[in-house]
Amino acid sequence: MYIRIKKDYAAAIIADLQKMDAVEFIDENDLLIPEWHLDLVNDERKRITNNPSLLSDWNIAKKQFNL
Repeated sequence: MYIRIKKDYAAAIIADLQKMDAVEFIDENDLLIPEWHLDLVNDERKRITNNPSLLSDWNIAKKQFNL
């Protein structure tokens, strides 16, 4: 997750929250993805690779969700 701070006072609020240990900044390289989640993603990739017909055309999907 990324945050674009648009106002100086917002940066000060975030700094105060950090001092109060209410928020924590985590480098994206330090995020731990649970093994079970990686397994699910890999299983789904295999399923799609073996069955490409399961995929939807992007333009059709956009219309279904009114995007």
